[in-house]
Amino acid sequence: MAQLMTKLCILTIAFSLITACGAPPEDPTMSEDELIAKARDIHDRVLTIDTHDDIPFNFATEAADPGERGNRQVDLPKMKEGGLDAGFFIVYVGQTERTADNYEKAKADAMTKFEAIHRMTKEMYPDRIELAHSPDDVLRIHNSGKLVACIGIENGYVIGKDISLLKKYHELGARYITLAHGGHNDIADSSTPRDRLGDGEAEHNGVSEFGQEVIAEMNRLGIMVDVSHISKQASLDAIRYSKAPLIASHSSVAALCDHPRNMDDEQLIALKANGGVMQTVAFNPYVKKVSEAKSAATDSLRQAFGITGFQAFRDMTDEQRAAYDEGMATINKEWPRANVKDFVDHIDYAVKLIGIDHVGISSDFDGGGGIDGWNNAAETFNVTLELVRRGYTEEEIAQMWGGNLLRVWREVDRIAADLQKTS
Repeated sequence: MAQLMTKLCILTIAFSLITACGAPPEDPTMSEDELIAKARDIHDRVLTIDTHDDIPFNFATEAADPGERGNRQVDLPKMKEGGLDAGFFIVYVGQTERTADNYEKAKADAMTKFEAIHRMTKEMYPDRIELAHSPDDVLRIHNSGKLVACIGIENGYVIGKDISLLKKYHELGARYITLAHGGHNDIADSSTPRDRLGDGEAEHNGVSEFGQEVIAEMNRLGIMVDVSHISKQASLDAIRYSKAPLIASHSSVAALCDHPRNMDDEQLIALKANGGVMQTVAFNPYVKKVSEAKSAATDSLRQAFGITGFQAFRDMTDEQRAAYDEGMATINKEWPRANVKDFVDHIDYAVKLIGIDHVGISSDFDGGGGIDGWNNAAETFNVTLELVRRGYTEEEIAQMWGGNLLRVWREVDRIAADLQKTS
């Protein structure tokens, strides 16, 4: 009897480990062609949403035309080719010294990107892509056969100290805001303080008093609170202060890659308790630890191109980008990048820890993102293929590719409507 109970315990544990990340691995009787066909059918049926796609300041102009297949990782042809149905196009403004002039410039820079996204959807390609303001919009636009554009703000710095700007940005379509980016701001501490800004390890020891007001107003308006890029304490604070579920729009798992931008188990468990979702990000250094030798080679290449930050990278011409990519290809040949299998390892870990309902997918394309096998929107199918290989069901894949994010978005909207009734 004791031996039987021991065997039953072992079987129970084994079954729980398997079912924690969906069904058992791929059917060994299925051929490679059959597996690919199965994955293709699933990919064609599910709604795929990438929650983080960066854009340059000259986006939606002749110089950076999203309707043409070019050197950028995300454009409309690549989205169609890869079956990427929807993307959050990002209004990103980098952190600078907090002065009155810089607050105004940050606001103006934000408007430049808002205008570019609206220009793409309303003037340049209204027949191919449409801006969504709600989950219902996402489904309606997708069912019409068009691509879906959503808007996220990366770095709450764009409101400066003027909380009324949140309403303006919401009216323009912003549906999430990353509270901080590289460097502390008035809202929250960053996970990556900047010496050039005079940052210490922490400024507010998490979320500031002003940040609490910002989160409350975001809850009231229906803007998802994004905890990617902010410090661990700030993320735990935001989870505690928010009346609505939160997202981590582009973060991965610290247990598999110890990087300040990734989330540790405590953060992930807190996010689950909040009802939120972590959008696992295909950003090479967050997926696979980079060796010192590769870091040195990459730093040398960036110095040669005068790349001192993400904005300089985003402002590169097509010719510069092509030359830079060639240099990176040489480096990656010597020190291979993370691949789709490595990426899905992060998904597996998060699913086992916090459950399928709280895990999503993002790329950070055109902002440094990209791994071998998913280096642009045209390769999006490869992620679904690997998920099928791991034994995830179509329902689970649909959840991770967009269902979980839409659930959070709907709940944020519901809570906002309730708060507005009582305010």
